[in-house]
Amino acid sequence: MKTITIAILFVALATPVLAQHKAEGHSANHPTAAASAADMTEGEIRKVDKDAKKLTIKHGEIKSLDMPPMTMVFQVKDASVLDKVKAGDKVRFVVQKFDAGFVVTDIQAAK
Repeated sequence: MKTITIAILFVALATPVLAQHKAEGHSANHPTAAASAADMTEGEIRKVDKDAKKLTIKHGEIKSLDMPPMTMVFQVKDASVLDKVKAGDKVRFVVQKFDAGFVVTDIQAAK
């Protein structure tokens, strides 16, 4: 009887922990799915470099990366966005740090 009680107690205690771990693992595999309007940073396109597939953006603080406002060059996840923006455009964007550098993973016109 003690073995069954201990097993039931273990399952009852472990289930919420396993569910949380699974949920965290899922969002880690799909970082852009978790991006919300709060994750977006305001910026202004300064340069579009189609050959290098990069954007130069003057941006506000990027809280998710603990980065102060500055102007810097970013890689883009999808090169097709380079045809949709031009120097001077006000945008909101999401950037993530990868081994290869900082990559804009989502971008849209600022409202």
